[in-house]
Amino acid sequence: MSDKKASRPCHHCKSKSASAPTDTSKIHYEKFWLYRHCSSVQQRDRQAQKAGQLFSGLLAMNVVFLGSAFISSMIFNKVAITLADVWILLSILKVLCLFWILYYLLGTSRQPHAVLYRDSHAGAIWIRGSVLLFGSCSILLNVFQIGYSTILIHCKSKVEIVFPCIGILFICTQAYFLWHHSKDCIQVQHNFTRCGLMLTIATNLVLWLLAVTNDTLHIEIESQLREVERRFAGKAPSHPHWCNDTTSCTCPNVTICKVFQKGYILLYPFNTEYCLVCCSMLYVIWKNVGRRISHHHIPHIKPKFKLQGVVFGPLLGTSAVIIGACVFMMYQIQATSLVPSRQVFVIYYSYYIVLLPLMSVGAVIGTIIHALEKKELDTLKNPTRSLDVVLLMGAALGQIGMSYFSIVALVATDPRDLLNSLALSYSVLIIFQNITQNVFVIDGLHRQRITPPGKEEDTKEEQNGDVYSQRRVSVLELGQEIRKASLSYIHTYSNLSWKRRVLREISFFLVLCNIILWVIPTFGAHPLFENGMERSFYGYSTWFVIVNFGLPLGVFYRMHSVGGLLEVYVTA
Repeated sequence: MSDKKASRPCHHCKSKSASAPTDTSKIHYEKFWLYRHCSSVQQRDRQAQKAGQLFSGLLAMNVVFLGSAFISSMIFNKVAITLADVWILLSILKVLCLFWILYYLLGTSRQPHAVLYRDSHAGAIWIRGSVLLFGSCSILLNVFQIGYSTILIHCKSKVEIVFPCIGILFICTQAYFLWHHSKDCIQVQHNFTRCGLMLTIATNLVLWLLAVTNDTLHIEIESQLREVERRFAGKAPSHPHWCNDTTSCTCPNVTICKVFQKGYILLYPFNTEYCLVCCSMLYVIWKNVGRRISHHHIPHIKPKFKLQGVVFGPLLGTSAVIIGACVFMMYQIQATSLVPSRQVFVIYYSYYIVLLPLMSVGAVIGTIIHALEKKELDTLKNPTRSLDVVLLMGAALGQIGMSYFSIVALVATDPRDLLNSLALSYSVLIIFQNITQNVFVIDGLHRQRITPPGKEEDTKEEQNGDVYSQRRVSVLELGQEIRKASLSYIHTYSNLSWKRRVLREISFFLVLCNIILWVIPTFGAHPLFENGMERSFYGYSTWFVIVNFGLPLGVFYRMHSVGGLLEVYVTA
């Protein structure tokens, strides 16, 4: 009897094991050959993650090298490799990316337990808004390109119409994906997702490289035209420079063609910025693949942007923006003439020489205040913040590198000349301002936000609303709690209030200054190339390569600094 009892299966245990819920948070990575060599589950997961990142990174590296080889061949050997060949390669890459994004939207993200965690630091509203803004401008750019090629269909290749059509589909789909899924920490199909993300990053990088190259050729044509016009004492060509190398490709409707050309030139810089912003967001998603976020990493209070308590920062920043806009318009009117005057360069450099020291002083004061606050550093793992730091440091190298090249050329020629001395001061101040601003922003991003006692109580009350709603608190008890919280807040934070107020003033001032310093070079003010000093020292081709690889990075640095400074402002 006892044997029978012992051999009888335990129905209670069976039902208990059957009804036990599965641990959905414990999702393992795809099995690699590394599993044979790793003993612990945690080590296997870590090794699989590293292997997946390595293989997807190698895929992106090969795609970027292939695209770079095509673009370089197009530049140096236009007979063997043409722009149409590069467009065909990019069209294939875009179609592959479109298939993967659609598969992710309709398949991967809808699987059970696919997105268990979302990174609250990723996909900030300002960067998603910039994706929509730059994406819209890039779509308009492709529309202008389609319209211009359609008018000249008798002498244009059909690839010049098909490529921008595919580009519009790619931009729309990618913008939708980034807007809705930039915070995802995907927990299924890790390897395929990583490869798809890296393929999309590589495609955007090749598109950025092509955009920079085309912009380079466009500015080179304009600059050579100016040299010719100066030599011939103002005899400008009668037809647009788009068609100055061929007489067969003439526009039947000059007015419409000019509209398309002007729109294309105006919107072209936004295309380069769109590619860089998308790369940064896709990289964060790639880093978050398979990431598991513990609950104490999730912030309970989301900081909101408010203008309360700031006066001098907005006033000084608005003044800098208005004066900068006037200087920019004056520069554009003078610089587009046949012979730009020295006065416009003097005004341009003088504006920067006044503004950059103010920005540097503000950043130094903000860094000192950060040190005085004695906040603890936030050491939690945060891929978004790590990428912000890398992008700030890397993008700053564009302006710093150009400035050092400019300093060497100006010191070696004639630094006592007025224009040369202004350009020299401008280059030195650019270096100092970039360094001080980077230190201020990076230090601010790594500071932990201290929650006031009142806010902490509010957070707990929001989380346990059902419990607190059942309690009946008398007016006297409520008054005592408010008084206690107020006294504690005044005692603890009275010494920090002025520091935080100064930090918010400085951050807001730097935000507006970086916006105007982003607008000026984005819309065509390039005195480093147009004044001719460094160009005559290094030679036309060498200086052109330096400027056109440094200038887009400088533009991206200003735009990315705005996001970092807004983060510092909100959390101050």
